[in-house]
Parts: sequence; structure tokens; C-alpha cells
Amino acid sequence: MLKKIFFVAASLFICLLISCKQERKTTPFSFETGSFKTYLENKKDSSSFYRTKDFQIETYRSQVDTFHIEWKNKFEFRLLKVNPKSKLDSTEFVVKITKIKDNSYEFQANYVNNNFKQKGSTIKISDEKPKVKNEKPKAKS
Repeated sequence: MLKKIFFVAASLFICLLISCKQERKTTPFSFETGSFKTYLENKKDSSSFYRTKDFQIETYRSQVDTFHIEWKNKFEFRLLKVNPKSKLDSTEFVVKITKIKDNSYEFQANYVNNNFKQKGSTIKISDEKPKVKNEKPKAKS
């Protein structure tokens, strides 16, 4: 009798484990790499970018810029333009993640030693690098 009870309880436990769907948790480091779309607080301006471990390649109003990215902690990173054209371009841009929901985050950002502040939201589109129109496909090996 005890064996039957144990068997039934073990079977129910295994069924419960199998039937439970494990949700993918989003963490700040889910945002370290991939393709993204950012909207500024007013929702009128947006940019698209691809982020690697060390760089962020961003397209804003048909202009492409490359930034070096450095993560300070789980909720803060700094961007510095690779080829600055002005003093402001050569100033670090500090981004602080203020809220995470699903595949997106809200942020507050500012230039170091500057009163300029910016708020917005970023949505992760995919983990993949976006395809460039003129990019040649890789040869299969």
C-alpha cells in the first residue's frame, strides 16, 4: 500500500515538473548584445542599434555611429563615440536602466558633467545581428 502511495505521489510530482513551463527571465545582461530599437520619452524620435560585448552600432536619422560600450554594473553602462566630431561627441554618455519588463527596459541618460538629461525605452528585437542590404552571405563550409 505504501509503495502504491509513493508511486502515485512520485508520478504526480514528475507530471507536475514536466507540465510546468519554465519562463525565460529577462535580466539586465540579456541586453548586453543583440538588435534593439530605442524610443525617446516623447516617442517622436527613435533609433535602431546592434550591440556587441564592446560596441554599439547605432542608426539615427539615416546616420550610423559606432560607440564603445562599457558596463559599470547590472543597471548602468557608458557609451563613448569611436570617431567623435565635436567636444560633446567625445563626452561619455551614461545610461541607467530604471525598469525592466519582458524584452524591454526604461532608461535615464546624461552626458558626464552636463545638465542634459534624456529618458526613453529600449526594446530588444532579437539576439541576432541585423542583416545589411549589401552584406554578402557567408559561404557554407
